[in-house]
Amino acid sequence: MATRRIGDEPAYVLHRYDWSESSLILDVFTRHYGRVALVAKGAKRPSSSFRPILLPLQPLHVAFGGDAEIRTLKGAEWMGGHVMPTGDALLSGYYLNELLLRLLARDDPHPRLFDIYAAVVQVLASEHGEALQSALRAFELLLLREIGLLPALNGQTMTLSGLDPDERYTLVPEGGLRQTHDDDRASLNGAQWSRLQLAVDDDSPFTATLRACSEVMAELKPQLRTLLHYHCGVSNLRTRQMMIDLQNL
Repeated sequence: MATRRIGDEPAYVLHRYDWSESSLILDVFTRHYGRVALVAKGAKRPSSSFRPILLPLQPLHVAFGGDAEIRTLKGAEWMGGHVMPTGDALLSGYYLNELLLRLLARDDPHPRLFDIYAAVVQVLASEHGEALQSALRAFELLLLREIGLLPALNGQTMTLSGLDPDERYTLVPEGGLRQTHDDDRASLNGAQWSRLQLAVDDDSPFTATLRACSEVMAELKPQLRTLLHYHCGVSNLRTRQMMIDLQNL
């Protein structure tokens, strides 16, 4: 059987692992083939053309081939467009990558999610503060929706009844969206949840969801965090713990 070769594929490096003294194993998010594992032979050598290119949060075009679970990187080209994020934005980028590593199955294409990820990376490279936080919340929502883990946000999950615009509802891991009876629990009113549903259904979902999230960030963040931790099977993500540790220094 002829070895299959893929060329000129849009991609981002999510993570890299040492493999031998001179090579790397890469976890790469590609537009048409999903998350794939590649071996970059000789990439750690000072003379390697891969060495300055295989960095996270940088838009690449890659070529790879092989029929094994870990395929071989044949070429990589940096597509430019923005500089590497720094500070909080860099840590936020690592957080996005950790979510993709934990929640996406290998070789499962998500081209729309790839385009959303690319848009968020551009925000990380140029924005800080509230714009950055809105971009993270929008990505979390759209990631959960893309992989089928986000319940409908315009109705109560268990009863399938509609939302009262003025009543408060909470997004919980095992129960979806349900009416809130605890005043101390993070929640949004029915009108706000319905606007988020319209945003994720929009023809330009990232722009619409970014705008919708900016209005409800404080209440939405803890609810999405709980839902993501539940589906990732952890009490705290590594990048989240890193952010906390750095803030405590």
